[in-house]
Amino acid sequence: MASAEKIAVPASNATQNGGTNVVSLGPRDILQGRLEIQGDLKVAGNVEGDLKASGDVTVDSGATIQAAIEGANVNVRGQVTGNVTARKRLTLGGSGHLQGDVRVSRLTVEDGATLNGNVTMSSEKG
Repeated sequence: MASAEKIAVPASNATQNGGTNVVSLGPRDILQGRLEIQGDLKVAGNVEGDLKASGDVTVDSGATIQAAIEGANVNVRGQVTGNVTARKRLTLGGSGHLQGDVRVSRLTVEDGATLNGNVTMSSEKG
């Protein structure tokens, strides 16, 4: 039921936050439960539960998520129902739909994106 591919990225390609792990959930993957990783997370499938990453979280345009999401930078281009915490920046892409409250340092909403919920902005937290 839960399927995740863990890819080690060479140190020369380390993410800005210093993490070297990237976990990708493909378009046919389904995750039910809680996932907490040290590194970046890319979601193209379906998730129900909670997602927490020390690095960035990317939600592709075909993804459907019913979960709380936490990450350094969160980029939403798919469908998200749940609260989002972005320690640095939340970006809602043109195809992104977010239903839930957000806690962010910086917020970018592209033309065509929708956000239904409360927004709380505070200073950047590493």
